[in-house]
Amino acid sequence: MTQRKEQLITDIQNLLNNYEGIRPTSINPDLLEFMDEETLISIIDSLLDQKEDNKEADTEWLEKFKTK
Repeated sequence: MTQRKEQLITDIQNLLNNYEGIRPTSINPDLLEFMDEETLISIIDSLLDQKEDNKEADTEWLEKFKTK
């Protein structure tokens, strides 16, 4: 496995473990080794999009409690 792929897998694992209150996730690199870099980057993009969507939803929810 290339160093680049190892870093991408580490990045995926870090993104998954970035949520508070959720047990840490450990990914066996052997399971992702067969994926090419493009696929791994796509997974990272998807996780980032999901994180952004959650952030926007949280912000909208908090705005409901804002006093005018």
